[in-house]
Amino acid sequence: MNTRFQRISPFLWFNDQAEEAVAFYVSIFDHSRILTITHYSSAAANASGQPEGSVMTIAFELDGQAFIALNGGPAFTFNPALSLVVHCRDQQEVDHYWNKLSEGGDPRAQQCGWLRDRYGLSWQIVPVRLLELLSGGDAGKAQRVMQGVLAMKKIDIAALEKAMA
Repeated sequence: MNTRFQRISPFLWFNDQAEEAVAFYVSIFDHSRILTITHYSSAAANASGQPEGSVMTIAFELDGQAFIALNGGPAFTFNPALSLVVHCRDQQEVDHYWNKLSEGGDPRAQQCGWLRDRYGLSWQIVPVRLLELLSGGDAGKAQRVMQGVLAMKKIDIAALEKAMA
C-alpha cells in the first residue's frame, strides 16, 4: 500500500483525449508518471456511451501531485474558472512551463501568466518571485508590480523587478 495519502486530487474530464493529455503533461513535469489505467466495462460503457474496452480513467502524478483523468465524453468541458498553478523558482522555469504547456493551445493567451493548453485546461505559470514582490510591505512598489503583471501574458521577472524600482 502507498504510504503517502493525498486526500484531495484533481479529477480532469476529457472527451476522449485523456491518454494523449496525460502523456503530454507527464512529458513536461519532472517526477511524473502514470500510475494506473482503467477501461470501460460493458456496464460502464452502456451507462456512459463510451466504447467498451476504451480507456476510462488514468491515475497519474505530476511532480508528485496526484491527478485522475477521465474519458467522459463531450458533456463537460474545461473553463478558466478552474486552473492549475505552477509555482516557478526562476525565469527559466517560467519559460519552460509556459512554452511547453502553450504548445498547440489557445493562441490568445490570457494575461497575468495564465494560458489555456491544447486540451482547454487553464494553467497559471507563476514565479515565486512575483509573490515576494507583491508582499514586500511597500504598497507603492506592489502597485507598480501589479500594473506590470496586468500588462503581461507570460510573466517576465526582470521586467517586474525593474517596475518595482
